[in-house]
Amino acid sequence: MSTTTATQTAPHPSLNLTLQNGQKIFFHSDTSIEADEIPVIDIKGIYSNDIADRKAVAEKIREAAHRIGFFYIVNHGIDQNYAEHTFEQAKRFFAQSEDKKMEVCTDLVEEYFGYFPMARYNRNGKKKKDLMEAFNWGYNPRFDREVKSAQEPDIDVFNFLWPKGLPGFKETVYEHHSQLLTLARRLTKTFALALHLDENYFDRYIREPAAGMRLTHYPPQETSPSDQLGIGAHTDFECFTFVTQDENAGLEVLSKSGYWIKAKPIPGSIVVNIADCFMRQTNDFFVSTVHRVVNKAGVERYSCPFFFGFNKDMKLEPIPTCVSDENPMKYPIVSSGEYLRWRAEQAKKAV
Repeated sequence: MSTTTATQTAPHPSLNLTLQNGQKIFFHSDTSIEADEIPVIDIKGIYSNDIADRKAVAEKIREAAHRIGFFYIVNHGIDQNYAEHTFEQAKRFFAQSEDKKMEVCTDLVEEYFGYFPMARYNRNGKKKKDLMEAFNWGYNPRFDREVKSAQEPDIDVFNFLWPKGLPGFKETVYEHHSQLLTLARRLTKTFALALHLDENYFDRYIREPAAGMRLTHYPPQETSPSDQLGIGAHTDFECFTFVTQDENAGLEVLSKSGYWIKAKPIPGSIVVNIADCFMRQTNDFFVSTVHRVVNKAGVERYSCPFFFGFNKDMKLEPIPTCVSDENPMKYPIVSSGEYLRWRAEQAKKAV
């Protein structure tokens, strides 16, 4: 179980939840607060030739990943134009008719790809279903700058679905995906240093990673968070997530003390959060923090999460600096692919 939330029982049953990964949480109120708990980390030093600069950034990330599991990164090296172009494509896709969007519905494939219809899922058992819709796709070596595969594998290999009649859609979102993929690989070196490992420790884990990406649309929410959410409280599946937000607030993080904290957009930043696979491997030293979305901004909100995980055939073996005779491994060892498949199956049941 993650250590990011207290495990007491809240006085009102609606404030107690069991998440899809089995974690039990409580919170004091459905109303979020503003608090200075999510750090902003300048990661320019990860590009330095001086290992001391790289280690300095890693120590800041170590503290944030252990304490709260969420942080903003700035000076990350990705031009803001990529995000803007991705949001333009998101608006094109979600503006289509429901019939057109349903042509690529996730029900057509086994994995967690394709279109997720509006208000279909109810992750937390609220009176109304989550007020959001999304489109997911995944890693393709053709768009990986480190692989540079000449040909795109057959669609049946990945079970990806792509909309018809939106020229340039796929190419544009993969341009952004490629930038985030490069940053994620660089950041795994920083995470290795943060765990007091050799900087290249994770290199063998990320040759063909489980790098999924999502376009998400949240209409303005009129009902209270007690009755409906944009997306219900959850943790992410993989190792870590990059969240690119538009200018409208909505993301909320559950603190250890059981309060929902607003993670407001910071121009030019990317939100990073630890996900379940990393929590498992680090034996809960890194914390996979519960989060949700409530769009009370009065306007349409768009976000773009990028979910970075290890090669699907890699075993999620314990990190050597996170286990000992006094602190043995808490989780059974499974492959990344096995865990992600199980979580996708659980997520699709949340209707």
